[in-house]
Amino acid sequence: MCKVQALFREDFVKLITTLLAAAALLATTGVAAQTPAPAPVSPVEGTTFVHVGRLLADPATGVVQRDKTLVIEGNRVVEVRDGFVGAGRIVDLRSSFVLPGLIDSHVHLTGEQNPNARLENVTQSDVDQAFVGARFARRTLMAGFTTVADLGATNESIFALRDAVRRGDVAGPRIIASGEAVSVHGGHGDINGYREDIMHMFTGESICSGADDCMRAVRLQVRSGADIIKITATGGVLSNTAAGLGQQFSDAELAAIIGAAHRMGRRVTAHAHGVDGINAFLRAGGDSIEHGTYLDDESIRLFRREGTYLVPTLLAGDFVTRIALGPDNFFTPAQTAKALEAGPKMLDMARRAHEGGVRIAFGTDSGVSAHGDNAQEFALLVRAGLTPLEAIQSATVNAAAHLRISQDAGRIAAGMPADLIAVGGDPLTDVTELERVRFVMRGGMVYRADQ
Repeated sequence: MCKVQALFREDFVKLITTLLAAAALLATTGVAAQTPAPAPVSPVEGTTFVHVGRLLADPATGVVQRDKTLVIEGNRVVEVRDGFVGAGRIVDLRSSFVLPGLIDSHVHLTGEQNPNARLENVTQSDVDQAFVGARFARRTLMAGFTTVADLGATNESIFALRDAVRRGDVAGPRIIASGEAVSVHGGHGDINGYREDIMHMFTGESICSGADDCMRAVRLQVRSGADIIKITATGGVLSNTAAGLGQQFSDAELAAIIGAAHRMGRRVTAHAHGVDGINAFLRAGGDSIEHGTYLDDESIRLFRREGTYLVPTLLAGDFVTRIALGPDNFFTPAQTAKALEAGPKMLDMARRAHEGGVRIAFGTDSGVSAHGDNAQEFALLVRAGLTPLEAIQSATVNAAAHLRISQDAGRIAAGMPADLIAVGGDPLTDVTELERVRFVMRGGMVYRADQ
């Protein structure tokens, strides 16, 4: 009996030691997930010389330079030289137009709208969604987008994907991730339209009611590894509930969310369609608005007063309108009604915002529309009144400033990560050239090089 007890104690000590080691590892991983990691060092050894025929190195200036050589060591640009120089590893882009890797400030990499999307919400595991996200991340990178902000996915799936890309295990753009959106019970962002017991099972910890509870939700998202806090300040088109597109958080809840996030070093961006929710969020000190469908003159004044960015997501509005009006509409009745209400208004919204001097950052809401089609947003921005250069600025220097990554993205310069793309024609003349990217380099590695 004593021998059995001794063996039991020995096994118990081993178990406790294993659990403590695992807890320590998880704690370390949790800290690492919240600490911005540098771009991975390129496995390509030596120096690469990229010969460029036309170069828009800094879209803020609009200056196109000719006959330049980008000198790249590891994952960074170390010099921009005149002429075509260097020997050894040379990338020939002398017949191309080169510009910085593009930034999409609003994507959802772990899924894509389709007739089975509502079923996938309750059949796919977080692991499934991470693998789906890896496929869409690669497709996004190949389209010329070397940085994205993912604004709504399960925490485990998107944070794992973000970190895998950072390590170089998965080909994809640099990911700034919010994880799960902070939302109100029953509102856009919560699960809707299923059996009551199913909805209780799938309501996450980021769903809240009341100021204190919403502060809790923000803090949990930060602890889980969120780079940015995304909230759903109003109703949304694709939530399966007839709750409209107006404000859903109370003013007190908005103030609590923004205060808690800022105290923990996180910016807050808000999905917002209705003008009441837009203006309430801006008055509360929010950092950026996604969509902005019903913004008004007061909204424009608030945007300009605070220097807040608008991410118009015109491609999402165009996509949901086409689906809702098409013969193969797979939206529910509630989704269809809201798509037809909001979608057609978004071009005019962006036009009024641009004319009013609102700062615009490029974002598509891809995952609503198809991943890889992100560059179709450029033509829509031009239809809304932006020049091709302004549209390009929205996806480079503006988006980098909006996401607070100007030291790592949005320009090609000595010391910056070697993120660059090339097209055949001149996107300053025809912005749809950006839909035909033929060369992609991220972090010094070539991922696409069409002949």
